[in-house]
Amino acid sequence: MTESRTAEIRRLARFDEERGHALLADLLRDLFGLTVENVRFNHDQYSLNSLNGFFDADGRAYFFKFHQEEGEEEMSGEYYRADILAKAGLPVDQPVHMSVQPGEQILIYRRRTDPRFSDVLRALDLAPDPAGEGLAFDAERGLSVRLLEVMRETLHPVTPEAVAEEPIHRLFYERLIDPRSQTLPGGRYESFYIDQTFRFPGVTLEWDDFSRRQLVVNGRRYKRTVGELFEAAAIRLNPKRLADAGGVTAHGDAHNANVWYSLQDGEPALSFFDPAFAGRDVPSLLAEVKSTFHNIFAHPLWLYDPAEASKRYSALARLEPGALVIDTNWDLTSVRQGLLQVKAEALWRPFLAELKAKGLLPADWREVIRLALFLCPTLVMNLRAKATSHTEISSAIGFSVAVMVGSEPEEGEDHVSTFLDAIDPDRA
Repeated sequence: MTESRTAEIRRLARFDEERGHALLADLLRDLFGLTVENVRFNHDQYSLNSLNGFFDADGRAYFFKFHQEEGEEEMSGEYYRADILAKAGLPVDQPVHMSVQPGEQILIYRRRTDPRFSDVLRALDLAPDPAGEGLAFDAERGLSVRLLEVMRETLHPVTPEAVAEEPIHRLFYERLIDPRSQTLPGGRYESFYIDQTFRFPGVTLEWDDFSRRQLVVNGRRYKRTVGELFEAAAIRLNPKRLADAGGVTAHGDAHNANVWYSLQDGEPALSFFDPAFAGRDVPSLLAEVKSTFHNIFAHPLWLYDPAEASKRYSALARLEPGALVIDTNWDLTSVRQGLLQVKAEALWRPFLAELKAKGLLPADWREVIRLALFLCPTLVMNLRAKATSHTEISSAIGFSVAVMVGSEPEEGEDHVSTFLDAIDPDRA
């Protein structure tokens, strides 16, 4: 399969920036007729599957971004349908140029000076500030209220066929399967983990052993193993099984590196960009999963900045019969816990109540949310130590968090079980 131009540019951005700059300038000239100067790639920790940066053309400053997935050249359908969100009334920055050709899908924006919400929150992780946290919670609440309105307005019954056409599955199910044969296991699941070695502080395991062990994190034992969670996700998150909760119009990938933060007369406001996975028939239970995980449980630091996390936190692993025991001092910061509470109260709980009132809330809604949360960290990047940027410490933290979000604990409560109880429409 011939490598697409966006794939080549993304690869060169890591190894040969000068050539990557030239190829991007050629691409922008061919697609949009732009004479490009001063190309700069933005090497930030949030660009796990994308590339962004800046350039000048015709005396104006621009910002570009594109998502690039394995096998994109053979995919059908479009990534970028920015107008869907705008027409639904969601706050979204509209691109001035857009290409949706497979392998050449890219968005061009007027350059803004506003920070991304991800940068604002990272600063609060590292230096807690009650006033700043209050503004962040207000911003999150304002966006959640609008999201809830749009999700309620656009909620509708959908067919399995319509759901299967949505690009959001490229973030979940399609990373579990072989893109050509559509068979399991495949894709990132197979290449990242199957028959691989897993290294943690004090323990090294092979996949067949690691995948069958229960995790015990800080004394709390979880019911499902990593292998069992992947197997369950491959069944329940099959797109053809996700029509039971209806569909909504949604961004689908609104992690905070895709969200601008601005202050207007002292009032915080958030707006989306890069709607790579936007759709009108997004399975309702998947619509806010990526934002819930990547804006809360991926922080502080461990997913996006493993080296820094490994300096600030500790982890130690040992084996017990049938179990991998991990002890770590990592935890959510106050700003992340506050954001989770806002998201539960302002969005998840009232929306699940809406689904229930309309007879669209499946009995296993917790299972769907948990399995989707589990795939967020495990398939967005390789969590194995030394496979990419993860260390033994951050890998131990990462798999601990992945199992926490994916599996019920055998006893007691954790952040996720408390969250799911809080959004349960059957609980007073």
